[in-house]
Amino acid sequence: MIYQLRVYIPNRGMMDEWVKFFNETLIPIQEKFGIKVEHAWATEDNHFVWVRSFADAEDMETRQEALYGSPDWAAVTDKAQSFHATGYIKTMESVLRSPGKP
Repeated sequence: MIYQLRVYIPNRGMMDEWVKFFNETLIPIQEKFGIKVEHAWATEDNHFVWVRSFADAEDMETRQEALYGSPDWAAVTDKAQSFHATGYIKTMESVLRSPGKP
């Protein structure tokens, strides 16, 4: 099992709209492709953190490739990218971790 931790920093005042889009749109699409979003939360210092899991690195690549190449993803890509292009999301980072490894 591997976990992908993602941290986004929305610009001030944009968190609520991002969380709504994430919960109502992005989670269901990922789940359709077998990508499990384990946890997601907003911090008091304006970070949006979320964790998703995969069986292994190959599983992650396969599922992400299927997701990002799907008509479902294409249908929301403009909206998702607009959060970055219009300044909703100021920065984002992604880290992979396996349980028991620092």
